[in-house]
Amino acid sequence: MPTILRSTGRVLLMHWPLLLAWFLGGTLARYGAIELSGFAGAHWSVGGLLLLPLAVLARLISFVGMFLVVRDGLRELQSIAPLPESGRERRATFVQSLLAGILPFFAVYAAWGMLRDDTEAYAMRALDVHTGLGWQAFAEAIENGTSVPEPAEQWSALDAGIGPWTLLIIAAAFALRWAWKRWQSGLPRAFALVAVYLEAVWVFFFVWTVKDITVAVGEWASHRAAVVWFEGLRDAIAERVAVLGAIWDGVAWLLGQAGGVLLQPLAWLTVAGVIYGQAIAVEKLRLAERYLAENRFGGRYVAGARARYAKVPEWTRKRMGDLGKEFTSRFQPVWRSVRLMWRAGPIPIATYVLLYTVVLALEPLLRTAIIRLVGPHDLYSFWIVADGLLFLLVPLIVEPVRIAVVASAYDATLGALRRTEGRAAAAAEADPDADPDAVSGSHAVAEQVSRDQDPSVEGSIGKRANDG
Repeated sequence: MPTILRSTGRVLLMHWPLLLAWFLGGTLARYGAIELSGFAGAHWSVGGLLLLPLAVLARLISFVGMFLVVRDGLRELQSIAPLPESGRERRATFVQSLLAGILPFFAVYAAWGMLRDDTEAYAMRALDVHTGLGWQAFAEAIENGTSVPEPAEQWSALDAGIGPWTLLIIAAAFALRWAWKRWQSGLPRAFALVAVYLEAVWVFFFVWTVKDITVAVGEWASHRAAVVWFEGLRDAIAERVAVLGAIWDGVAWLLGQAGGVLLQPLAWLTVAGVIYGQAIAVEKLRLAERYLAENRFGGRYVAGARARYAKVPEWTRKRMGDLGKEFTSRFQPVWRSVRLMWRAGPIPIATYVLLYTVVLALEPLLRTAIIRLVGPHDLYSFWIVADGLLFLLVPLIVEPVRIAVVASAYDATLGALRRTEGRAAAAAEADPDADPDAVSGSHAVAEQVSRDQDPSVEGSIGKRANDG
């Protein structure tokens, strides 16, 4: 805990104004993107939804900026991959961090209801504009003496839903993003911004589609006989043995609370790992060939699949490999970040979760303090007008601290892993006859990603990391 606290204090002391500026800029840009998408959605719902990812992207840009701002205060990270000196290398780092962070950030954004809040704000804004257009058409019809247009019943800017438009948008955005990555060397650098937008679009609609499918599947499963029987079993147990029913409810409540307390900080630590993982990477995880032997773990099925795949024409295999690599490359940074947390050990992670929970507890305390400081006022003439501005002070205070804690925790886990692997490497050198599997991966932490780095920054970020 002292390590994380010292690192948090150091980065806040060094960069508090910049953290505040990045967060405030992202908040304002998100508001502007929702207003713009709502105005467009009032005229064409699909067009509004195509602009809505800009709101999420604005928040992501602000968080990436906040994480990269504090990078020079993270000593463990700096010792492995120093901050690039040239502006070109830093811009390349920023773009690569954006592209890598879109998928995990959208997942976190949707899981904690922030994507739902954005879509609701967009729908309300579009409805306001659409209603205004309807009243304007009504007034013009009365003035000109023409027939009054019939109002649309239950209009919503979210009517697009899952359908051909959604699937077409996902496919088109993904294909264009893939084409940019393949031929980016011959395109102007400004096209990187288009690539970021395309990545945000296909991930946004993909997450939205998955969410709708999950809801539909959940509703379908809730009426299946097995689920109904299980719920009836729980009720029957609670009726006959009250103690067991209370224990059942207590365990369910505990699991729900533990999930909320643990998952959010770990998810944000994963996002930080993806962003910082563009500078370093732990070793790749590969399944040893001995585990793919035909007599182990269903290896014969793997061998059979490989044999059948080898019969596919080479051109088809190459195209399938390109598309598969393009899709799975989104998940590799996430996997590396999760693996880093796993190998760092429980103590740094538990310490970080505790500090993160304390920071989150500041939000209701600060809200209560603001209410008490301002004192009693009329609800309609004061609070409805001023509450947004007053309560904006809460995230302006909490968010820089939270990002500093997350970044410091990543640095602490990186340091813990380096020390652990250093001891493992020393033990391996002292005992040459030790089992190689027991000390495998001991050289993982210092391994830079110059050969794994995206081609667009291989010569900049990768070289800088190797110099570290």
